[in-house]
Amino acid sequence: MELSDRLEKLSARYGEHVGFERDGDWFLLKLQEEIGELTQAYLQVTGRSRAKGKSPEELRDAFQLEFADAFCQLLLLARHFDIDVPREIERKWLSHE
Repeated sequence: MELSDRLEKLSARYGEHVGFERDGDWFLLKLQEEIGELTQAYLQVTGRSRAKGKSPEELRDAFQLEFADAFCQLLLLARHFDIDVPREIERKWLSHE
């Protein structure tokens, strides 16, 4: 099973459990929420925000977990809109090599 399939299964189960429709707006807004959390973790790990009693290791771990949240939500957004990620990366980035 591909990563996006596994993520979709988890996300769908979450949506059913909480009771909301995962439409295009939700996927984009959820990505925005996760980017905000990633930004907060980044500010903490780089010493630009209060550490709230967390050690440098805990801050680094939190940053990595928030990165995973944002990345997975981005993949779910791509899946929802049927975006072929490798193809679009090739068109937008790698075609300039």
